[in-house]
Parts: sequence; structure tokens; C-alpha cells
Amino acid sequence: MNDKYKTIDAPSTGIYKEKGSKFLSFACPVFAENEIKLIIAQIKKEYFDARHHCYAYRLGIDGETFRSNDDGEPSGTAGRPIYGQLLSFDVTNVLIVVVRYFGGTKLGTSGLINAYKTAAADALKNAKITERTEQQIISFRFCYNAMNDIMKLAKDEKIEIIEQITELDCRMKIKIDKSKTAIILGKLLKIESVTVQNDL
Repeated sequence: MNDKYKTIDAPSTGIYKEKGSKFLSFACPVFAENEIKLIIAQIKKEYFDARHHCYAYRLGIDGETFRSNDDGEPSGTAGRPIYGQLLSFDVTNVLIVVVRYFGGTKLGTSGLINAYKTAAADALKNAKITERTEQQIISFRFCYNAMNDIMKLAKDEKIEIIEQITELDCRMKIKIDKSKTAIILGKLLKIESVTVQNDL
């Protein structure tokens, strides 16, 4: 199972100019569709005087959730070329919005495709692309006398503990690489008194 993917570290911008038209591009790291709606709404509010706000995004480790939008440009001339750059750079969990200020001269179908493609590529060229590992969070409870076994497992497997409540009835939240979920769960459940809480 592959749990590695490429994404961008932080928001970045790009620009392309053609025959008086100006294309401003914004690439943002994103993790959910409701987050995407908020970013698009914010960009539309900030650049309210622009003629078009076209976008594309990819979500998920394999980019399985995706969408493109031409926002009034001829079909296939804006959203699809933007999406094509997400594929070209092989990044996911990324939204690109390209804002167009019309310069008075029509660019034609091929001119528009090139403009949106180049603007999107510029934002990605200016971004820091990094490889990430998809993570899984596991929450579980256990009796205090199992603490030594739990801590030994965490040390042996280099597990990141993100929350720990130590009482008679202890609770812990750990973060692991998703590909190791079955192995770690198997080892945890062999420890007496451990009950896993979250639905995997």
C-alpha cells in the first residue's frame, strides 16, 4: 500500500499576461471540500472586479477527488488546463484558482487554454513541493498497569504520541503511517486491557 503523496507546503502565487488580459494564480494546500469553498469565496471577494475566477483541485492520496470549473469561460478552456497542471506536477491536496482580468482582446480557445495552463504552472513553480506520508490517528484506552508495554511499543515502532491521559483508566492518541495501521493495531490489541475507540 502506497501512503506517500506530493503536495505543496504553503500558499503560492503566479501570473501570466497576454494581450492586455492578466491572469493571477493562487495555489493553496487543502484537505477538505468545505475548506475549498471558503478559499474560493475569499478570492472572489478580494478580486470581485475580475471577469472570471476559474479553478481546479485534487484531494486524496491518489487524487481520487477532483473538480474543475470554467466560471463562464468557454467549456474546457480554463478549469481543465488548470487541472492538467496538478497532474503534470503530480500534486494532490491542492487547489488552484486563476483570476482573469479581461484586457479587451479575445484570446481564442487555444490562447485561453495556454493562458490558464501557464498561470497555474507558474503558481506551482513558485510553491515548495514536498512528499508527505498519509497518517492515521488511533485512540485507545488501557489500564495503568499496561503502560510499560504501551511505551515500549511506542519506542520500538517510533510512534508519535499526540495525546496522553494517565489515570487508573488511561487514554492515548497516536499518529502512525497509514500503511502500518494493521501491524500496529495487531500489536496493541495483544496488550492486555487495550480497547481501540475509533472506527477504522
